[in-house]
Amino acid sequence: MNPYAPVGIFLGVAFLFAVAFSIVPGLAAKKKPNDTKAEAYECGVEPTSDVSGRFPVRFYIVAMLFVIFDVEAASFYPWAVQMHALRTFGLLEMIVFVVVLGIGYAYVWRKGGFQWR
Repeated sequence: MNPYAPVGIFLGVAFLFAVAFSIVPGLAAKKKPNDTKAEAYECGVEPTSDVSGRFPVRFYIVAMLFVIFDVEAASFYPWAVQMHALRTFGLLEMIVFVVVLGIGYAYVWRKGGFQWR
């Protein structure tokens, strides 16, 4: 038997379950459309205006910057755990990492990416 056969079987079963869990609920659901279900849900509050205009993307830029720098900051934990084993090489690599991260941070700061206008 091929040593990769269990992996293939696992992937096949996972794919079948993913397809089944995506299709079966749509087929089994009761379909009773009405006006209330078609409205935008605003936490129980009636919508007061139409949102068809331009939407400011400033919030999303700040959110993406937060996620990027947060993920980069999360890279410090594995390094701190293995710091003793990595020795000088690990320290130099982390210094390079922090310098590159600092350059990116300074660039975003200089371009005004952190200002909420």
